[in-house]
Amino acid sequence: MDIELLAPAGSYEAVEAAFKAGADAVYLGGQKFGARAYAENLDQDQMIQAIDNTHLHEKKLYLTVNTLLKNKEMERELYDYLLPYYEAGLDAVIVQDLGVLSFIKTHFPDIHIHASTQMTITGPESARLLKEAGASRVVTARELSLEEIRKIYQETHMEIESFVHGALCYCYSGQCLMSSLFGGRSGNRGRCAQPCRLPYQVYRDGKQLNDARTGYPLSPKDMCTVGILPQILEAGVHSLKIEGRMKKPEYTAGVVAIYRKYLDRYLEGEKNPVVSKEDYQILLDIYNRDGFHESYYKQRNGREMMALRNEKKSISGEEKKKARNEKLFEEIREKYLSGKEQEKIKGTLSLFPDCPAILEIEYGSVQVTAQGEMVQEAASRPLEEDRIRRQMMKTGETEFVFESLDIFMGERIFLPVQQLNELRRQGLELLKKAILQPFKRQAVSELGEDIPEEDEGKLSGMSASVVSFQQLKAVMDVSGITRVYVDCGMFPVDSFYDSVLKVIKDGEKRKKECYLMLPHMVRDRELKGRKESFNRLVENGLSGFVVRNMESYGVLKQMGLEKKAILDFNLYTMNDESQKFWKKQGILWNTIPLELNSKELRFRDNRNSEIMVYGYIPLMISVQCLQKNLDRCNRQCAVLTVKDRYQKEFHAVCNCEFCYNTIYNSLPLSLLGDANQVRSLEIGGYRLSFTLENEKETRKIAREFAEVYCEGKEPKQKFLGETTKGHFSRGVE
Repeated sequence: MDIELLAPAGSYEAVEAAFKAGADAVYLGGQKFGARAYAENLDQDQMIQAIDNTHLHEKKLYLTVNTLLKNKEMERELYDYLLPYYEAGLDAVIVQDLGVLSFIKTHFPDIHIHASTQMTITGPESARLLKEAGASRVVTARELSLEEIRKIYQETHMEIESFVHGALCYCYSGQCLMSSLFGGRSGNRGRCAQPCRLPYQVYRDGKQLNDARTGYPLSPKDMCTVGILPQILEAGVHSLKIEGRMKKPEYTAGVVAIYRKYLDRYLEGEKNPVVSKEDYQILLDIYNRDGFHESYYKQRNGREMMALRNEKKSISGEEKKKARNEKLFEEIREKYLSGKEQEKIKGTLSLFPDCPAILEIEYGSVQVTAQGEMVQEAASRPLEEDRIRRQMMKTGETEFVFESLDIFMGERIFLPVQQLNELRRQGLELLKKAILQPFKRQAVSELGEDIPEEDEGKLSGMSASVVSFQQLKAVMDVSGITRVYVDCGMFPVDSFYDSVLKVIKDGEKRKKECYLMLPHMVRDRELKGRKESFNRLVENGLSGFVVRNMESYGVLKQMGLEKKAILDFNLYTMNDESQKFWKKQGILWNTIPLELNSKELRFRDNRNSEIMVYGYIPLMISVQCLQKNLDRCNRQCAVLTVKDRYQKEFHAVCNCEFCYNTIYNSLPLSLLGDANQVRSLEIGGYRLSFTLENEKETRKIAREFAEVYCEGKEPKQKFLGETTKGHFSRGVE
């Protein structure tokens, strides 16, 4: 298996610096649809030039289209945006949106598709699903261990790309709505404002768990895995990915050079190359966030992985300037950012009187011949070989340099210097075209009109999701609720089947369908002791499952239960193309993504979708644990309070059963007063999501919503206190 060192490029300069430093491939964004909208992204001309130069140097270039697209973007912009890059020979597209994946597979079939880490790929079943959908590579979730990655590779034999250096998000990538809901800058749309890097106070039962020394509890340190590259490669990783498209070219080149050095030593046979203190210090000096750690490859979480203090914020601008290793950056600029990388070529020049000048150029297996003007016999001052050689060797800022040039010539010849220059220019241009020709493509289909699909419209009524038996008791008493989604973590593993069956039978008596809500994150252990009962439960009345990640769906598919799946809002169906993808998979229905506003929903097919009309929105799902990092792991679930700079309070639920934290928005979403507008969107069903409410609050809220949405009554004023409409009115960019 060929190993790839993959570098970030936020600018054209960074592309060239990455390759000079030893990268095998770069990934970068264009002017649209990339997850780093604020990077110095390339325009169309620069992108095509970058694609061509990449191929001239026998490297690869991947374009990020790793955001969620709205219907109008899918219909009007995506095809025209990708077409020139596809025709130029773009090697691969990195995507988050399954609708985008399907679209590219249909209209640009010869390009490789890489499934972004934004898809939250956490196991072999989600990787297998994407392989069947047409992805050639998966970028694993950063939180995976070496063993989990090894399992994905062994069971799917897909190309695996994993991050090895750079910044880490606190939240699982693709699952964060914090920036989106705080200020409308969505991480799913490439505009994350990084609120996780801000200070927060954390409380448990009124007691503050952190102080000024640990004031940044959501800010992880950067990862650096140069010391464990052999173990990462032996786990099955094909592409070693460096993070940092927002950083400068000096960062890209400097980091790539160090990783290239130790990767080459490994590939040359050194099983465990030891990283020198000097090289590790270089990586620290280039950039670090309060030191490094080796990511999640060998540990699940922990305080030592977190910055907590944020040292850079504690020193002044002048001190920062002094602390920076300017000599190192100057050396990087001199070595990798000055001059142009040129490929070595061999040439043969033939100059004989009364014959055309002939230049033959060879580069690898590519050979071209350029023919110039007729060579004359010199009347007085014949051209000398040394002068001809000097002139022909002047390849300047082109992509080539002559490694050797054989000259065959008559004794007394003459050819104007400008004609020698033109012959060289023509030859190099022919060589460039010949090298690039195999990469060029033609689109096989034009973008046509989509024919609307008929929908059975099987979804109707109101559902309620619950995470406690008190909430379950409350919603069972409300007649307007016809479907109950019960969190599977409520039931003990050792009596899972019997406990769930009891709820199913109680629901049948009350004419309510019962569904199991699977965990926010499913990796290697979350469903053990539970999934073994799934088929029996379905046979005995369980109506289906609410899935909140692709691995959950993949597990159900392997069990033959894919047609019993409901997609939660974070398995994004932002556009109709993504809905079609899931419809072909046979799901029951989907949940409308929370970042679409009411105007955008009018251009979406909502008939087989549910909308959340009440509930605390999860801002972040993290494998890190606030309780463990700021106090200790006591293996007891807890609800912590997180307070920001403006004294706004958020609840963080430490779920010890599945070992992850969920941070909820400070105010609950409520569309109680918007029932008429919601109805006008022709949405199939409405959902109430209960998380932090007690039994009394749950019953009161459920009854009021049922009366308004199911019976058409007018809502009570100030019924819920302070609430938010989320993105229903404002949306995101």
